[in-house]
Order: sequence, then structure tokens, then C-alpha cells
Amino acid sequence: MILTMTRILEYHDKYTKGHSKNVAAVASLIAERLGLSDEMIRKTYWASLLHDIGKIVIPSHILNKEGKLTIEEFEVIKKHPVYGHDFLTTSEDLKELAKYVLHHHERWDGKGYPMGLSGEDIPLISRIISVADAYDAMRSDRPYRRGLPLEVIRKELIEHAGMQFDPEIAKVFVKMIDNGEVKN
Repeated sequence: MILTMTRILEYHDKYTKGHSKNVAAVASLIAERLGLSDEMIRKTYWASLLHDIGKIVIPSHILNKEGKLTIEEFEVIKKHPVYGHDFLTTSEDLKELAKYVLHHHERWDGKGYPMGLSGEDIPLISRIISVADAYDAMRSDRPYRRGLPLEVIRKELIEHAGMQFDPEIAKVFVKMIDNGEVKN
């Protein structure tokens, strides 16, 4: 069922193609490197696959826009974690994953969305997804820019640790890059 949902999203949002799977692979590897239990690694994987599922109801002309989003369009995009949470809470089997989806755009410094949570108030799995999601977004080509080289991504992660990202998770991921576990 989860794979079907992500496939539907890929048809709706051309930039999501492969993104959810990439984020799930990277996030579960981060969870493993953090020493989380097998159960937590599995939850990280499945929540990562579903992290953008709320984009299904975002108008495709906004999702697939080739230029910069307007402020109003970005406000619409920012609702996707809430929509995803609402979808997933309708299923008893997916309810727990819903909270991780809801908070994957929260920031360590509290300047994220939808609730402005900060630090450890953000669920650990959501903090992991945030790093993996940002990595995949930076490495991927966009209509307005080419994907960034790994060295630039590494620098961005270091610079935004403690602001956008959980500093410990960012540190672990940078170490994974340095060890060659992550390729562009």
C-alpha cells in the first residue's frame, strides 16, 4: 500500500520521482549509523517513503513550476506535511508514521513548519528525514539549478547544523560522506 501511494505521488509531482526512495535509503542508513534499533530503522524507512505524500493534494501547476515559487505558492506547499499527517492518521497501521511525516520540515532552531517545534521536541525520525530530504534535494537537478557537488552539500550540512539540522545527525551524516558511504 505504501509503495502504491508513493507511486501515485510520483505521477503527480515529476520532481518526486525517485526522491522518496532516495530519502528512505539515506534516512535508514543514518538511523543505522546512529545505532537505532531495527524497529526504529524500519519506521524511519517507511516514514521517509511517505514524507511527501501530502503533496498529492497540492496543485500540480505549483509542484511542477519551473521558476521560483511566489510567497502564496510556497504557503500552499508548506501545508503538505499536515495533509500527509491527515491522510496517514486514517489508517490504524500508519498512525505512528503520521507524526514523523508531520514534522519533517521542522528545524532544530524552531524556524520550521508546520508547528515551529525546536530541538528534541521534534521526533528523532523526523529530524533524520530532514537531513536525508535536504541532502537529496541538494544533490538533485532542478529546473532552476543543477544538482550540487557532494563537497558543497557537506559544507551546507556543517553550516546549518544546530540551525536547520539536529547537530548530532548532521555530524553523523557528514562522517558518512567523509567515509564514502554516500555518493552523489
